[in-house]
Amino acid sequence: MKTITLLLVAAMLAGCAASKRFVDEPIIDRKGVDMTKYAIDKAECQQYAEEVKQGEKVARGVIGGAVVGGAIGAIVNRSSNSAERGAGVGAVTGGVRGTQEGIREQEKVVKQCLRGRGYRVLN
Repeated sequence: MKTITLLLVAAMLAGCAASKRFVDEPIIDRKGVDMTKYAIDKAECQQYAEEVKQGEKVARGVIGGAVVGGAIGAIVNRSSNSAERGAGVGAVTGGVRGTQEGIREQEKVVKQCLRGRGYRVLN
């Protein structure tokens, strides 16, 4: 029961981290750019980026981290307590990693979309 609680807490923490999107805002060469049109294009590109399955990446990270962390905890100390703690730590770490992966993919979608619309993305 403790393990399930730890996994749920890890998933919620990772989900909270996922709420901050588009950390790496695109920087464009503004020379000759109609900034009103750019704002519209950027908003549309960000809508495409929302299609990235963020929740799935977080869930995979939580589950994978819990499995690896639990196995390491069990091997190192050979007690169920260590396995549970290892699973909890692994779940949080994996969830955060999954969240970061999702955010990076969303940022990549926005930048590729803007490039496709003719903007020079500098970062």
